[in-house]
Amino acid sequence: MTREIPKKPRRVSDEEVRETILHMCREAGPDGVVRPEAVARVILPNHWQTLLKRIRLMSKQLAVAGLLTILRKGEPADPKEVKGLIHLQITEAGLVIEEEVD
Repeated sequence: MTREIPKKPRRVSDEEVRETILHMCREAGPDGVVRPEAVARVILPNHWQTLLKRIRLMSKQLAVAGLLTILRKGEPADPKEVKGLIHLQITEAGLVIEEEVD
């Protein structure tokens, strides 16, 4: 019986992390929430744990920019101070899709 050697995860750009977070939160709508783990599983299904720190960091940056609200125990939390299990919720500003500048 041979053990399979796990493949090294592919490289994921910050842009892909950012866009996946925003896309999933927009799909959930202003009343829905998204877990960081769900975002990670969409990007890297077999190595999702490796992305959690980056997703949390990007989520905090998006919250500071006003595009997301970070919820802790169902209540808005300070993105600079939040720890533990969180959920992500899109804001009205985050619902506006940024247009490409030519």
